[in-house]
Amino acid sequence: MKANRAYRLIVTRAGRAPALFADAERVDHIEVVEIDGGEVVLFWDRPPHAASKLARALREELSQLDGDEFMARWSAAER
Repeated sequence: MKANRAYRLIVTRAGRAPALFADAERVDHIEVVEIDGGEVVLFWDRPPHAASKLARALREELSQLDGDEFMARWSAAER
C-alpha cells in the first residue's frame, strides 16, 4: 500500500506569509499522522524555507513509496 494511503501530511505555518516572505524567526510545523490511529508518527519544527522544502520532499515520497519504506527512510531523518 502506498504511504499516502497510510499517512497524512499536515503542515502548519506560524504566520500568514508564504515561506519566501516569512519572518526569519518564524517556525513552521510538519507532522506525519497515521490515518488509522490518528497518532503523530513524525514531527519537525523548521524555519519557513526549510519547512517548505521538507514538505515538498515528503509529499513526493508519500506518493512513491509504500508505507514501510517511507517510515524506514524518514524515521532516521534529522529532526
